[in-house]
Amino acid sequence: MALSPASGPKVRKPLGRPQTPEELAFYARNFFRLSVVAVVFFPPLGLAGLYFSKQTDEANQCSDWEDAYRNSNRTVWVDMFSILTGIGLIYLYVLFI
Repeated sequence: MALSPASGPKVRKPLGRPQTPEELAFYARNFFRLSVVAVVFFPPLGLAGLYFSKQTDEANQCSDWEDAYRNSNRTVWVDMFSILTGIGLIYLYVLFI
């Protein structure tokens, strides 16, 4: 199956104008602080959360709402999994070592 030229990485273009109040109200949530906590508990997944948080911010700045909300959801899931994994590892370490 051949890849079409349009299936490459998505490049966001800056708007070149200020965003309207309606656009600003439509921003997807950026979970940067939660990503920092995730990095403390389990850095491999926490860094992925920081990456998705950055992608959310970039998509919000370019009014790419579909990508912004998708990356916001990814950020939350990766961060929560990272925190739970870190807590689980700490729990195992305290109980068995």
